[in-house]
Amino acid sequence: MKKARAWRLGMKDFLVMSNSRQRVQLRRPTWIILLVSFVSIFLVGVYIYPAGSSAACFIFSSEGCNAFNNPRLVNLRPLTDDEIASDVVIKEILKTPPVQTRTPKIAFMFLTPGSLPFEKLWEKFFYGHEDRFTVYVHASRERPIHVSRYFIGRDIRSEKVVWGKFSMVEAEKRLLANALIDPGNQHFVLLSDSCVPVHNFDYVYNYLMFTNVSFIDCFIDPGPHGNGRYSEHMLPEVQKQDFRKGSQWFSVKRQHAIVIMADSLYHMKFRLYCRPNMDGRNCYSDEHYLPTFFLLKDPEGIANWSVTHVDWSEGKWHPKSYRAQDITYELLKNITSIDESVHVTSDAKVHRFSF
Repeated sequence: MKKARAWRLGMKDFLVMSNSRQRVQLRRPTWIILLVSFVSIFLVGVYIYPAGSSAACFIFSSEGCNAFNNPRLVNLRPLTDDEIASDVVIKEILKTPPVQTRTPKIAFMFLTPGSLPFEKLWEKFFYGHEDRFTVYVHASRERPIHVSRYFIGRDIRSEKVVWGKFSMVEAEKRLLANALIDPGNQHFVLLSDSCVPVHNFDYVYNYLMFTNVSFIDCFIDPGPHGNGRYSEHMLPEVQKQDFRKGSQWFSVKRQHAIVIMADSLYHMKFRLYCRPNMDGRNCYSDEHYLPTFFLLKDPEGIANWSVTHVDWSEGKWHPKSYRAQDITYELLKNITSIDESVHVTSDAKVHRFSF
């Protein structure tokens, strides 16, 4: 018994006190087994959770997680020829720096039925800044009578515009096309005959010129007047999860204005399949075309809210209208101090986010 015990102690001493060469020889098979096991688990994980799944993205890379959060990036379907052509053109435009001008200008583009009731107010806004802005007027019903020198001679060729029809989008693009002729115009603001400035010119100019994004309202409305307007005729280029809504009034930098003019694929999709009484639904392209288009083409290049204040809280087809007796110092103070965007969706939910 003593000899047996001595033998066991000797073996223990051998295992603990053996030299490094012997230890490496004994442990090498363990590491090989662990390595093979890890590789096997990895391969099984790839097979069970393909790269597009949320589980796989957390295991393999944070980049994969970002891709999963953006359905557009993990869509593994082959792109159509038209999509490939569109992507190539738009990427080239976005990576091309805009033309540098000595004094960049803002193009104020008015989409109006006729005369502008607030021309005199705009004249006070523009006064003294003549080299930093241009004006364009698209009057769709009657030739406007101008009372301000800044608006005289600024009418462009116009076509009839019908509320809710695609002619609204065509008028917006007509304004952009005319404003893009002037290389000095570096930012483009769409306005209506009801719009008035609530900040001075310098504030507006600096705010728009020194930003690196365009202000295009863009949000998900899961209700009947949001995603409920979507038509499967837009497939494969526009999928339901990418369908967005937003206010018509935008402010875009020059690169994005050119991108809008260059688009024909999504323009045609919305022209054909987002219109009133389409498959029993009323779809309005001026509320969906640009938000959806920029979500697909340059989601990080837009702010997802508009610099034009519009109050949809009444839940009607048109935003709240302010009458003369409503215009008070307190109202203007409240509007200019707004620091969050409020989206009222048609499923009776309110979504807010701070600027």
